[in-house]
Amino acid sequence: MKRIEHIGIAVANLEEAERIFEDILGEAAFKRERVESEAVDVSFFQTGESKVELLATTDQAGPIGQHIERRGPGLHHLAFHVDDLEAELERLQGLGYQVITGPKPGADGKVIAFLHPASTAKVLIELCADA
Repeated sequence: MKRIEHIGIAVANLEEAERIFEDILGEAAFKRERVESEAVDVSFFQTGESKVELLATTDQAGPIGQHIERRGPGLHHLAFHVDDLEAELERLQGLGYQVITGPKPGADGKVIAFLHPASTAKVLIELCADA
């Protein structure tokens, strides 16, 4: 693990959340994109070496739509940057951690995978590598 790549936050209203984080961080989001495969619009803010990723659903049946329906808006996942995603997944699976999805293309030019929260102290962990 190289660093915290980003903190993912599920939001009900992307424009409102962007305004809040613009106020808090003192600058505008540097990127907004749609990830069709995940049914989300994402907005990124840079803060030091890490980012804040705001996630707004484009389909209530998608993962973020379901998350917000069950748990409400708020912290969704913690993402770590790795150099070699395949090797890191192999290492972690060897230690007993369960991969729930990935590797697959993600936002911001990354290849991603998620570890099941049941095996990670109830925190959804995303691993990211540059595509």
